[in-house]
Amino acid sequence: MSNQFGEKIRSLRESNGLLLREVAPLLNIDTPQLSKIERGERQSKKEYIEMFAQIFKVDINDLLKIWLADQMYNVIEGEPLAKEAIKELTSVVNKLK
Repeated sequence: MSNQFGEKIRSLRESNGLLLREVAPLLNIDTPQLSKIERGERQSKKEYIEMFAQIFKVDINDLLKIWLADQMYNVIEGEPLAKEAIKELTSVVNKLK
């Protein structure tokens, strides 16, 4: 399971000098749940992304891109045709532009 999002959240929290127990209530979750998100033992809900962006004063789109990348990776992880599927997806997305 990819955990780039959790690692980013931990980095932002630590660089802001905040403790897990200070951030968790701002998200209306308990401290162990936030800890699991940071460690990659639990996926963050999409609804938390905006709250994280506000708490850490960062661009929501930057966090959303990392979260989406984790979601996509977790879907294709271990699939033999993962690279080919990504190429196909890239082609489809490029046509949308």
